[in-house]
Amino acid sequence: MMMPFLYFPEDKAEYIPAIIALAVFIFMAVLAMNFMIKKSRRDEKDFKEKYDKLLKKASNDKTNS
Repeated sequence: MMMPFLYFPEDKAEYIPAIIALAVFIFMAVLAMNFMIKKSRRDEKDFKEKYDKLLKKASNDKTNS
C-alpha cells in the first residue's frame, strides 16, 4: 500500500507544532526585515552626510584656488 502524497491527519492537534514553528519563523523573518530596513536607512543617512561634507569641501577648495 502506497502512502498518499498529501497527508491530512485525522487528529487536528497534530497541526499545532507546525503552526507554532511557522509562527516563530515568520516572527524571526519580520525581525530580520526590520533590522535590515533600519540598517539601510542608517547607512543611507551616514552616506549622505559624508557625501554632503565632501561636496562642501570640494566646492570650498575650488573657490579658494
